[in-house]
Amino acid sequence: MARKVFFSFKYDDVQRAMNVRNSNVISGALKSGFIDKAEFEKVEKDGEKAIRDWINTQMESTSVTVVLVGEKTDKSKWVAYEIERSIERGNGILTIDISKIADLSGETTGCCDLRVDGYNHYLWNKDKGRDNLGDWVEQAAIAAGK
Repeated sequence: MARKVFFSFKYDDVQRAMNVRNSNVISGALKSGFIDKAEFEKVEKDGEKAIRDWINTQMESTSVTVVLVGEKTDKSKWVAYEIERSIERGNGILTIDISKIADLSGETTGCCDLRVDGYNHYLWNKDKGRDNLGDWVEQAAIAAGK
C-alpha cells in the first residue's frame, strides 16, 4: 500500500537525510518534510508560527513519521515538535540512526541518544536501511492501525 511518509530531521543532517530519501526503497510512497535551504530560510524568517504551520501542512495525510537521528537531533525543538504532532495524529513512528551515513565530504559523526519510547529504532547502515526501510515503514503503519 502506498504511504505518505513524513521525514523528521535536524537540518544539520540534510545531506544524510537526502541519502535516505533518495534511496527509493519505499515503494509508491510520497515523501514529505523535505525543504531546500532557501525555502527553509524564508519560512524561518517568518517566525515560529510559520514553521509550525509549514510542519503541520507537510504532515497532512501522512501515516508514518520517520525520525532521522544524527549527532544533535535531540537538541532540535522542531524535531521534538514533529514527534509530538506525529503522536497526536496517531502516525506510526520509527527512528533511524543516520550518523554513519557519510556526508558529501565523506565524514560521519556520532549519534545522540534520541529514541521515541514504544517505537522501533534502527541503524541505517548496520540494519541495512536500503533493503529494509520499506518494511520498517509498513510495520510502523500497521502498528498504528493505518
